[in-house]
Amino acid sequence: MDAITFRSDTVLSDIHLLQPNTQHLMVRLNAVGQPVFVSQFKILWDSEQLDCSESPPPSYTDQPPPENTADCGLPEQEREGVDEENEEEEGEDGWRRSGSLELLLDEDGDLDVVRRPRGGDALGRDRIYPIILSKGEEAASDRDELEESDRSVIKIEHTMATPLEDVGKQVWRGAFLMADFILSHRDLFQGCTVLELGAGTGVTSIIMATVAKKVYCTDVGQDLLSMCERNVALNKHILESADGEVKVCELDWMRDDFCTDPEVEFSWTEDEVADLHDNTTVLIAADVCYDDDLTDGLFRTLYRIMSNLRHPCTLYFSIEKRLNFTLQHMDVSCEAYDHFRSCLSDLKNITDGKRIFTLEPVPLCFPQFLIYERIKQLELWKITSSHPDQMKATPAV
Repeated sequence: MDAITFRSDTVLSDIHLLQPNTQHLMVRLNAVGQPVFVSQFKILWDSEQLDCSESPPPSYTDQPPPENTADCGLPEQEREGVDEENEEEEGEDGWRRSGSLELLLDEDGDLDVVRRPRGGDALGRDRIYPIILSKGEEAASDRDELEESDRSVIKIEHTMATPLEDVGKQVWRGAFLMADFILSHRDLFQGCTVLELGAGTGVTSIIMATVAKKVYCTDVGQDLLSMCERNVALNKHILESADGEVKVCELDWMRDDFCTDPEVEFSWTEDEVADLHDNTTVLIAADVCYDDDLTDGLFRTLYRIMSNLRHPCTLYFSIEKRLNFTLQHMDVSCEAYDHFRSCLSDLKNITDGKRIFTLEPVPLCFPQFLIYERIKQLELWKITSSHPDQMKATPAV
């Protein structure tokens, strides 16, 4: 059972892909028979500031969206000079831009996907591998006492090589990017009430709870939410020292309301729903756009919740632009990313008078506290929501 079985729809996170197979010993089987692993990730407080020039911020001009949303909110002055013929050109960095794609091609015209930093480990640090446990041995139990030095170590239960519908049980680079941003901008989240959508294993919510007052950690599926709740318990030593609270709840993007049935595990209480609406000022979502229908449901949920919040709020959204060859186009495309950008444009252009949404990319020049490859395809977006009356009352700068 230690061996991972790959199917045609199996996906594997790069966080796990770059770790030696000899370290992949399962801890147990979960409720649906998938092998569960435990990994520990150390927060590197001595991280050095990255050079912004090595990770340029995304913009509306570096990735044109699909034809049905051609401007995607691009200011008119920035649209001037855009090549209407979409002729192929190659920059000094070796990226060949053609139409709506940025492709790194070799001399034969084949897509060259860089899996590792060209100079080895970009930060020059040792990698953190999953904990080696024998079959049947339990992961660190709640009764285990951790030394003071272990308060910088995050322990996460997760699975690997899952079908697409279970990708939330893996750890992804977008979650680590969001965690880096949180740890680099602690003052933005100090004492806040935060909602995370599509939390998966809960690693980002746990990191957020080291700063925020309360985090509503949400996803869907009892098996996934149980894993998430166990990860919160595994890291109680960190949360108790930071006086942060994580509440694991179900939030189904395909529904129009919160589940408040007391008979359903991970349902909301009426008080929790009221607290969410009255006090939440920050929302986060890390690498959750991989299916168009789910992405549509996510943005509907975001609009509904953000429109009902008592205070102005800010949403931080991390995403990885994944290049895939599709038989439909017989070419390399980024369909999930393109749909995400289309939804961003639709959100920005809402004019119902209830909320005004503004978008801006966040430069990735903040320190890296966790070990992963911060590749160029990673992006972080900031979406702010405010009432039109609040915008009018704000003096022009």
